[in-house]
Amino acid sequence: MSQSVVLDKEAAPAAGGKLRGHPWLTLLTVAVGVMMVALDGTVVAIANPAIQLDLHASPADIQWVTSGYLLALAVFLVTAGKIGDRFGHKSTFLVGAVGFAATSAAIGFAGSVQQVIFFRVLQGLFGALLQPAALGLLRGAFPADKLNMAIGIWGGVIGASTAAGPIVGGLLVEHVNWESVFFINIPVGVVALVLGLLILKDVRAEKAAKSFDIPGIVLLSGAMFMLVWGIIKAPTWGWGDPATLLFLGGAVLALVVFAVWQNYAKEPLIPLALFRSVPLSAGTLLMVLMAFAFFGGIFFVTFYLQNVHGMAPVDAGVHLLPMTGMMIVGAPLAGFLIGKVGPRIPIVGGMVLTTGAMLGMSTLDIHSGNGVMSLWFLLMGLGLSPVMVGATEVIVGNAPLELSGVAGGLQQAAMQVGGSLGTAVLGAVMASKVTSVLPGKWAATGVPFPAGEQGEQLKQAAQLGMAPPMPQGTPEQLTTAVADAVHSSFVSGMGVAFTVASVVALVAAGLGLLTKRGANEAGPAVHI
Repeated sequence: MSQSVVLDKEAAPAAGGKLRGHPWLTLLTVAVGVMMVALDGTVVAIANPAIQLDLHASPADIQWVTSGYLLALAVFLVTAGKIGDRFGHKSTFLVGAVGFAATSAAIGFAGSVQQVIFFRVLQGLFGALLQPAALGLLRGAFPADKLNMAIGIWGGVIGASTAAGPIVGGLLVEHVNWESVFFINIPVGVVALVLGLLILKDVRAEKAAKSFDIPGIVLLSGAMFMLVWGIIKAPTWGWGDPATLLFLGGAVLALVVFAVWQNYAKEPLIPLALFRSVPLSAGTLLMVLMAFAFFGGIFFVTFYLQNVHGMAPVDAGVHLLPMTGMMIVGAPLAGFLIGKVGPRIPIVGGMVLTTGAMLGMSTLDIHSGNGVMSLWFLLMGLGLSPVMVGATEVIVGNAPLELSGVAGGLQQAAMQVGGSLGTAVLGAVMASKVTSVLPGKWAATGVPFPAGEQGEQLKQAAQLGMAPPMPQGTPEQLTTAVADAVHSSFVSGMGVAFTVASVVALVAAGLGLLTKRGANEAGPAVHI
């Protein structure tokens, strides 16, 4: 489907304006912007304990520091994409970059955990503006045959930022303070703003919607909120709890009403005809399953490294470099490969490699060495690179140009939902396994298993791989036996979780067979 486009007043090259709209400089600019969001996703996890201590926050408050951000991001992504389609991706990107940096500064100056939570929610809203706009700008700047390479490099930047997060966050928290973790976004935001003003060029489709589907926005936002919140709280409430069922059931009902409404809306938020594209639909579901397996599985790895192997946060980040390093290098290479052979073979091959890595991770035990861990981490990074790049290209490339923002929001929302669902479901699977095997492994130590509340606390600590402190004077042999009982229970649960993740990854590999290169031409590009 060819799309005619109109350019904003900056589109025509002026004297000395050769930088404006340059595809590769556009890529550099949007990469700087999304770097903040990717970096923020991992540095904050390192800062949370320090925030809790400094602001005297409860565990529930600290959960909101993370959950509030994720909720705002997930709920607003598709609407943010629509805003970009309507008002232009350049303006949306710049507002997102400035807002993200400003809210980061506000968090650093916050005097209470309630203020931190409030500004984290706002930060999530601005982050939601950034990501679909970035993909929309890439779609408009690159022709179809070079879009996959651009997305590959963009994915490499995200991988590098994610990899740097635990290391940078650990160093800042240890040697400066937790506020510096947020202040680091300010110079990055300033650079993104300056580059954006100098380089970005708005490219809009003539058929872009001129009004907003307000009922559609309310229904989809409500559905996303109930879905993600229900998933986040399910491990605490219980999957069969009436509150969990109410939120998840409400999400399903709202999605059904939303789908019906889209058939009657004058300018629907997400035209359902978009999903007549089998590759786009398959790519979206593939992204959900990939995020389920990856984020759900990798959630336990940080606890495994820190609590079972006793590593500091910075050391744990360094040990994950084989995986994140392969994603940094692999994403641009995947983009090149997809440009040559199309996305189907790289996606299927990547998910098969990821399946193998997940199965390998399920065999780790408390004595596994760095070599075998690095092997599975490396294989996982190698497998995930073509999947992330390929699925993104399939979703954005198969959408019409006037819906590129919505497609970008759809891709990001799929990752958020899949990651939240994977963390919650695999967390429940792991908790069940740990709870069932811990008493038997504990019995081998000869120490009576604690009763009542103390026993429940021990089980919850074991689900994170945390061995209980032993009284002073306890023989070293007994202390080691207790720690081994807890750690081996944790590893048993992690093994089951990774086994389930590998099955999900294999199903995703099957979905990859339905993908193909984007059928719609990208917008005009210059200076390629």
